[in-house]
Amino acid sequence: MLNKSIHWMTKNNKALYLIFLGLSIIMGIAIGHFFTYNQQNKVNFSLTKKDKLENLMRHIKEEYVDTISTDSIVDVVIKDVLKKLDPHSVYIPKKEIAQADEELDGEFTGIGVVFQRFRDSFTIIRPLKNSPASKAGLQSMDRIIKVEDDTVSGKNLNIFEVTKKIKGKAGSKVRLSIYRKEKDSSFEVEVKRQKLPLVSVPAAFMINDSIGFLKVSTFSADTHTEVEEALKKLKSKGMKTLILDLRDNSGGLLKEADLLADQFLPNGKLIFFTKDKKGNITKAVATSRGLFEEGPLYVLINERSASASEIVAGALQDNDRATIVGRRSFGKGLVQREIELGDGSVVRLTTARYYTPTGRSIQKPYQKGHGKEYEENYQQRLYNGELYYKDSIPIIDSLKYTTPKGKTVYGGGGIIPDLFVPITKNRNPGMVIYNPYIADFITDYQDLHIDELKNISEEEFLKDSLIQKNLYKEFISKHRKSISKIPRTPHKKRREAIERILKAYLANNLYGLNSYYNILATEDPMIKEITESLQKKEK
Repeated sequence: MLNKSIHWMTKNNKALYLIFLGLSIIMGIAIGHFFTYNQQNKVNFSLTKKDKLENLMRHIKEEYVDTISTDSIVDVVIKDVLKKLDPHSVYIPKKEIAQADEELDGEFTGIGVVFQRFRDSFTIIRPLKNSPASKAGLQSMDRIIKVEDDTVSGKNLNIFEVTKKIKGKAGSKVRLSIYRKEKDSSFEVEVKRQKLPLVSVPAAFMINDSIGFLKVSTFSADTHTEVEEALKKLKSKGMKTLILDLRDNSGGLLKEADLLADQFLPNGKLIFFTKDKKGNITKAVATSRGLFEEGPLYVLINERSASASEIVAGALQDNDRATIVGRRSFGKGLVQREIELGDGSVVRLTTARYYTPTGRSIQKPYQKGHGKEYEENYQQRLYNGELYYKDSIPIIDSLKYTTPKGKTVYGGGGIIPDLFVPITKNRNPGMVIYNPYIADFITDYQDLHIDELKNISEEEFLKDSLIQKNLYKEFISKHRKSISKIPRTPHKKRREAIERILKAYLANNLYGLNSYYNILATEDPMIKEITESLQKKEK
């Protein structure tokens, strides 16, 4: 119909046509001017959400009364967006990415010392073996006075600030001013920084002639290598039964969880599988390269065992390969992928869920967005009684699964142990006195007795029963009032517990965490539960 009208006007009245055409042009110009004006004044109702954000950022940058970094605002917006997704999608700014990568890469750049603030100075507790610090001649109880030209002694600095000054690029040098009490002298030393391993297997030793103990504290790039070396060492010492300690292990790399579980499962067994938004499934299956695929295996977990730790515990529980001992794990069943944002910052975005071999998800419930109640649900578990009583652990009947041998397991929030050990049994009376007395006392003791201590080998130290008795006597004389605050327990048990804790802390200062765990293992409630259970079976 429109085409016919135009044809009529063209044929019979050219003047009318020209008037119509002119009006159309004028209206077009007017409409164009209207939208141009609106664009200049930002009254365009077709703006996208992205446009709105960009416009806001431009106005803040150009017109806001105070000077402010728009980059920091963008960081806040990104963090806020991710918070509304799930508890584990996170944004890592460029300035924090190096530290975050260190934890996953399993290495850091430094000089290789364990140090702490002691009185008014930062004191080297122990230089790491074969580290740049030990090669440069630094010793236990050396005081760090200056880092380059910055005085750190006598100032109100925290350990993180001093660590930042000491760390730097691999291959660069740092100049330290040191005071050595032993010779009452000061000197300067240049130490070359280098890449050093972050140990993820801090302890591996024999509890007795047949039971080995292996502690895994995180899942970084070298965890599987450390575990292999530890397993070989334990097997060479006659290990028949293994206790794998995953307590307080918050996770790490998914691939490393796969490789750890593979050490204990026979060829072809499913370790876990992941499922993404589109329903794509990826499976992780065990190979034949495991070093301990047969023999009794116990896995220790607690309320802070999360993510990769839960993958390992779930795989071994679902395949009827291990007995899980302890308390319900944290409950993280989401998988993150790292996405670079182009300016050095990254987002670790949740892209899939993982499932144990029986098909259960162990992700605990969460609402969109999250807060402290999700990350720090220890108090909630304490109040509802599940840290004290197995019957108080929440279970959902609709999320019940069965292992190949008929054992019932549950999804919906963490790994529930096969053998429950309440937290009340895990409270060592000696731990009550830790804050603020033990660390300073042990460092002070080490400082006073450094000459005799440096001549004792680690093996001699572990066997010497007089050490803890001497420690106890000195501690009591200095902190008698604080000792009275310990809850009532039989005097002998209380004294033995304190002796054990003191000796363990001194062992850590002198030799490292392997000796620390070795000393505490004999009275560890979960380990005792296992050894007593094995003794009953033998009878």
